[in-house]
Amino acid sequence: MTVHPPPGPTAVVFDLDGVLIESEHLWEEMWTRYAANHGVTWTAEDTTHVQGMSAPEWSAYLAERAGGHDDAATCERAVVDNMVEALGGGRMEPYDGAVAMVREVADRVPVALATSAPRRLIDAVLARNDLTSSFRATVSSAEVARGKPGPDVYLEAARRLAADPGGCVAVEDSSNGIRAAAAAGMTVVAIPNPTYPPKPDAIALARRIADGVGGARDEIAALLDGATTGAAR
Repeated sequence: MTVHPPPGPTAVVFDLDGVLIESEHLWEEMWTRYAANHGVTWTAEDTTHVQGMSAPEWSAYLAERAGGHDDAATCERAVVDNMVEALGGGRMEPYDGAVAMVREVADRVPVALATSAPRRLIDAVLARNDLTSSFRATVSSAEVARGKPGPDVYLEAARRLAADPGGCVAVEDSSNGIRAAAAAGMTVVAIPNPTYPPKPDAIALARRIADGVGGARDEIAALLDGATTGAAR
């Protein structure tokens, strides 16, 4: 009797912030700046609370936290304006090897993006790094019912790829991102963010743990090749 190995993943879904581009610290900077402009001190606990939220979710929290002087839409616009300005000023760059990783994976299987970043920033980042054509689908959590840790953004990415979520690999760095991808039924490759490390319960949900982009590139290739070695869990 011939035993056939299980089929490899049929698609890969990447997060954006903290996976492809170094931007988590900039989000914290902009939230902190907005709060300070309204006389409020933004804390590390605030950052942890909103990481992974969709723009409508974090802007509602930030607007209330800053005293309710502006509505959520005004708050979101101000912060995203600052993020787009940071991108244009060269302060939001891809991690070394990230662009090549996406292109290499896209040559093998369909690739999607599932991110908490708003649409305006997604499109600007991909255009600046000549990655728009590499992604078959891009989804902002603002375009689904719930942000991370809800699975909605990952399920929608799989739907747009016409892929079974169970056959997808997700690449994530944050606690809520890992939880979201795992809740969607995807195989998670975690790139733990050293500045904002995932919680132990989230890391436990990852199938493979990667050391930076280079490690993630190797882990994705191993999964696509059907290899059982590596940092599998």
